Formats: sequence, C-alpha cells, structure tokens
Amino acid sequence: MEEGESVEEAAMREAREEANADIRLDQVLAIYSVPRISQVQVMFRAELFSEISAGPESEEVGLFAWKDIPWATLAFPTVVWALTHYAQTRHLSAFPPFTNPPGTETITR
Repeated sequence: MEEGESVEEAAMREAREEANADIRLDQVLAIYSVPRISQVQVMFRAELFSEISAGPESEEVGLFAWKDIPWATLAFPTVVWALTHYAQTRHLSAFPPFTNPPGTETITR
C-alpha cells in the first residue's frame, strides 16, 4: 500500500501495474502473513473488465483455463494458495477469509 491508500485502492493499483488490468473487487478471499519478507498480502476475488498485458512491474502475464494453469512455474506460494482457496469458494457468495494454510507459516520464496 502507498501512503494514504486504502487496501482496496492498493489492490486495484497493483492489478493495473502488474497486468494493465481494470478490475472490480468482490470480497476478501484471504489474508496471508509472509513474515520472511515483512508482508501481509490481502487477496480479493475480483472481476476483470479489460484486456491484460505485462505492466511496468511484470515480465509476462496471461489468462489460463483452470486445467492449463502452470502450477510449477507460478512465482509465489501465496498465488498457489489464493488459487486453491478460490477453487474452494468459486460457487459461494459469502465465506470467511482464508489465512495461511496449515504448516506454511514460514515460506521460503
């Protein structure tokens, strides 16, 4: 988050910076603690309203069918967690936010 920015504004800014994506936020999916890099990551479910392309902070972005997600090459464990948690809630209209999966309080990447 930047100074004076809400968590929602930060999420939308990050989507623009990383993927030139315009999104509408739904609800919080998860809040992950990543102490190794002094971060708290707030993940939202969102709807995409634009085309995407690599933004100034990304080398490559893409949209994939669920069966084609390149799990082994995803950049961060929290992305794997978020996608897994999304799969568990994709048909739910409300649910409590997830946290770090058991045994993953200390991640190595």
